[in-house]
Amino acid sequence: MQMYDLPDARGHFGPYGGIFVAETLTQALAELLAAYGQARQDPQFEAEFRYELKHYVGRPSPIYFAKRLTEKCGGARIYIKREDLNHTGAHKINNTIGQALLARRMGKRRIIAETGAGMHGVASATVAARYGMECVVYMGTEDVRRQAQNVYRMKLLGASVVPVESGSRTLKDALNEAMRDWVTNVDSTFYIIGTVAGPHPYPMMVRDFQTVIGEECLVQMPELCGRQPDAVIACVGGGSNAMGIFYPYIPNADVKLIGVEAAGEGLSTGKHAASLCAGRPGVLHGNRTYLLQDVNGQITETHSVSAGLDYPGVGPEHAWLKDSGRAQYVAVTDADALAAFRDLCRHEGIIPALESAHAVAHAMKMAAGMPKDAVLLVNLSGRGDKDMHTVAERMGLSL
Repeated sequence: MQMYDLPDARGHFGPYGGIFVAETLTQALAELLAAYGQARQDPQFEAEFRYELKHYVGRPSPIYFAKRLTEKCGGARIYIKREDLNHTGAHKINNTIGQALLARRMGKRRIIAETGAGMHGVASATVAARYGMECVVYMGTEDVRRQAQNVYRMKLLGASVVPVESGSRTLKDALNEAMRDWVTNVDSTFYIIGTVAGPHPYPMMVRDFQTVIGEECLVQMPELCGRQPDAVIACVGGGSNAMGIFYPYIPNADVKLIGVEAAGEGLSTGKHAASLCAGRPGVLHGNRTYLLQDVNGQITETHSVSAGLDYPGVGPEHAWLKDSGRAQYVAVTDADALAAFRDLCRHEGIIPALESAHAVAHAMKMAAGMPKDAVLLVNLSGRGDKDMHTVAERMGLSL
């Protein structure tokens, strides 16, 4: 198998990635890169990380054969990687544990984070409580409204939640405010970025911590069905759950990698969050990647029924996987994601996050046109408790 070894020493995935930050942060990023490089070579750090994943998170997460959903689609067998069963209910905890251990190693006792759907905020607040750290989470006021349950969870865990009123009042704006905080308090503060975006080394570091997902799948799939899947499918906002399951499969050319973005109300309407499908390269939040922007290069507002996909950019490694052709990226509308959400609930008794429902929707569409001996693996990045109010509003249900 061909080896895949990116990013390069300067944090580039082909023409993407890099370090585009204020001078005040360059030293902090250099320190972070050095500390992470040392930690990666330290067996004690790795052992503690693996111990926490097993005994605190509850890994390995199982893979489940969705028999009734498969029968409904009438084609390929659909398997689901159950990241929704992790402690805190999503994949985010894999990364926050790794970064919190690194923060402790660097002597940083104050953690900041940004969040959209709230799951990264909850995961950051959780590890801060676990390790006795101060935690401040930035969250757009639109997402505070959509994700009230997660806001309460963060506060219950001891975190301070700072509502962000600027811009579209969603994830992009929360990330802007978190970066400003970091610049101001760089000596005492560790910034836990929740996805595979931002300046180097964050895209690499978050990917590495999330790679446990795909590593488990490499072992579990042959045990379940005798071989690896024909395709691995995952939703993509910033893209950490997708990179986590994609990365170990990159050298295996027989396995297709398919990322699913948010088409919102349709790509033609402009009300979507599909950076890879409808954007072009530019610089945002410290890295060069595909962005949604106007003719003047100004970032445009995004739309998705799912708060976690409502972001105008994407991790630079995904941009490289798209250009190189190793991964394919598609987009699913709000309506189709909600239909898949309902189908997974009704046919399998699993309530997915709306983010994950986008991946389920595309898997169902693919499965219907494939032979019955074909195998699809979907990463169910999180559970849907947080989305009950949104789903109730959209489906006309009363709570």
